[in-house]
Amino acid sequence: MGCKIYINGISNISPQTDSVFEDQAPLEYETNILPSLKQDYKSFIKPMMLRRMSSAVKMGIFCAKQALLEAEVTMPDAILVGTGQGCLQDTEKFLVNMLNTNEGLLSPTSFIQSTHNTVAGQIALDLKCQAYNMTFSQNAASFESALIDALLQIEEKEVKNILVGGVDEISPQFTGFQKLNAQIKDENLNNLDLFESNTPGTIVSETAAFFSLSSVKRATSYARLIDVQVLNILEPSDLTRRIERFLEKNEIAEVDLVILGKNGDNRYDRYYDEIQQGIFSDKCQLGYKNLVGDNNSVSSYALWLASKILKEKKIPEIFMLNALTCNKPEKILIYNQYLGRNHGLILLETCDF
Repeated sequence: MGCKIYINGISNISPQTDSVFEDQAPLEYETNILPSLKQDYKSFIKPMMLRRMSSAVKMGIFCAKQALLEAEVTMPDAILVGTGQGCLQDTEKFLVNMLNTNEGLLSPTSFIQSTHNTVAGQIALDLKCQAYNMTFSQNAASFESALIDALLQIEEKEVKNILVGGVDEISPQFTGFQKLNAQIKDENLNNLDLFESNTPGTIVSETAAFFSLSSVKRATSYARLIDVQVLNILEPSDLTRRIERFLEKNEIAEVDLVILGKNGDNRYDRYYDEIQQGIFSDKCQLGYKNLVGDNNSVSSYALWLASKILKEKKIPEIFMLNALTCNKPEKILIYNQYLGRNHGLILLETCDF
């Protein structure tokens, strides 16, 4: 990308507190479905509105307003949200009501709020923002797709400040259906033991992370977002070549560390093994899904983590997958895939240059 794009504000909600970055002991779970931690939503959302909001909407508005506040942006020029499953709780609520009433007369509220673009729409309503508003729902590449749109808009100088986020929630019954095709592990395990499990499936969760992107660098900027790419179908043997091509395109000789979406699924972790033992064998390698679980937009948490690392020049030990470290990380590559498809690459660097 020719235009420089900076991350000026960040926020996230996950099953872990932000203090895990400060090397505090992570929260441990003994279940395969992890809820997000409760927040002081009333500080950003009117209490009367909270009662009618699903987790995705609450997390989305809360993170969006925090990110904008940190970046000192009152009104974004665009709102872009990536979500794989949208407002799953309202979808479930509507269908359960349909069954309970024998397909009789139903309130349309849950149906209206169940659409994937509800989060982006509710953020716009809260901010009174009438600018470009788009939702991307491309399974595990949803967040990366939103980032690509943001890069293109800033590249074309159409906007100056863009709010970009990824959010996915869990629901009481629908989330559990993912066990039927082995997306969720059959056996319960401690989340910190995820990478040692040698079975199909993973642990799933609900998370949200939002970023205020701008073409203007600030003294408090976290990082520069260089480029994003999505590859739909890819064989493990082709992964190294495609990553090298991606780095060459952006004139990057090498990166200092990689953040990997390894999730303990023995059917597909071979993608990560390929580059852990190959092209990045001499680089610091980080993982995060044993802490915050997996979902279609959890790569937004990886971007939050990378942004913190580049700004604070610190690599928390809890995220490390190997014994190598980096005293002054300058360039980071994020790689994620799910079920062998939707391979996402996110490249960023320090703002010190």
